[in-house]
Amino acid sequence: MTKNYKAVLILFIITIFTGCSSINSQPLPVEESKDNTTYLIGSGDQLQIFVWRNKDLSTRVTVRPDGRISSPLIDDLVVAGLEPNDVAVLVEDILGKYIRDPQVSIIVSGFKGTPAQQVKVIGNATDPKVIPYSEGMTLLDVMIAVKGLTDFADGDNAQLVRTIDGEQKQYTVFLDSLIRKGDISKNRSIHPGDTIIIPEAWF
Repeated sequence: MTKNYKAVLILFIITIFTGCSSINSQPLPVEESKDNTTYLIGSGDQLQIFVWRNKDLSTRVTVRPDGRISSPLIDDLVVAGLEPNDVAVLVEDILGKYIRDPQVSIIVSGFKGTPAQQVKVIGNATDPKVIPYSEGMTLLDVMIAVKGLTDFADGDNAQLVRTIDGEQKQYTVFLDSLIRKGDISKNRSIHPGDTIIIPEAWF
């Protein structure tokens, strides 16, 4: 795929989503309760495995492209798509064959996530890209990661696309107000899988 074709495709996506924003979009509401989304482990994540009172079995591993990990006494365990607590239970079951009452904790120390959980930024960001989701991530965190807006961005007409209960919904987010005017009230929680589309301003 050529660079020109990619640019045209991205422009088409931006036009489709932002062209009808005044009809279909509404401001993204403030979430009063803490984000209760769960993180699912993905290929490339770094996992810290802590086995209580057993240094030899405690280690750090990277989830392979096939979604598996290997560590002392654990061979080719599938962990991609699971929550850290679920992986801890699986590891305890395996280690229970060798040691008495293992107590295991799994900490994700290097986030990458499954494709469905990654946050995508398209359009007029300085460095548009795919960002690994992390717990507690906000709109401001995302904009820092993509180095802010371009000079041509229509930041206050940016659209956030989110899937809720299997249905895709579209909301307006006010990036100009948040970043350039410092209006922190426009900051919002980000969910795994969110896509932010930043259109170009029409002068």
